[in-house]
Amino acid sequence: MARARGGERRAEEFENEVIDLRRVAKVTKGGKNLSFRAVVVIGDGKGQIGLGKGNTREVPSAIQQAIRDAKRNIIQIPLVEDRTIPHEIWGEFKASRVLLKPAFPGTGVIAGGTVGAICRLAGIKDILTKAQGSTNPLTLAKATLDGLRRLKTLEEVARLRDKKPEEVLQ
Repeated sequence: MARARGGERRAEEFENEVIDLRRVAKVTKGGKNLSFRAVVVIGDGKGQIGLGKGNTREVPSAIQQAIRDAKRNIIQIPLVEDRTIPHEIWGEFKASRVLLKPAFPGTGVIAGGTVGAICRLAGIKDILTKAQGSTNPLTLAKATLDGLRRLKTLEEVARLRDKKPEEVLQ
């Protein structure tokens, strides 16, 4: 819980969604140790997004652990007109590749389950995506976040090139 002005406590504005829940086993000398792995994505709908992973013996505690992990890994992404991304980009993680393309108003989120959940929670309303390679939810989520993390605004590109934003567009 974050503190608002005046000392009163306010609820966190993050929504969360479980994108993967699996039973995993560790084989030891004494047999198999079963546990659950939860992958959770959190977002505020305004460009902040986080991904977390939790692994415990019970499902609810794995989800809570994943939410805590996601809050520690929050990134800010640039949005154009609070609806889409500034430019096309590929995100990669291990064997997963994700193409993220900006879309015209009214297009909606054209994406599969994992990538779509991340885009919706980030506040992206219009985007086209294509996943290639591995479709494992964890690697796909990390590939999507890799692409979103590497997005640059027009002002950032202009600053990197020592130009004015109008000169970059020409």
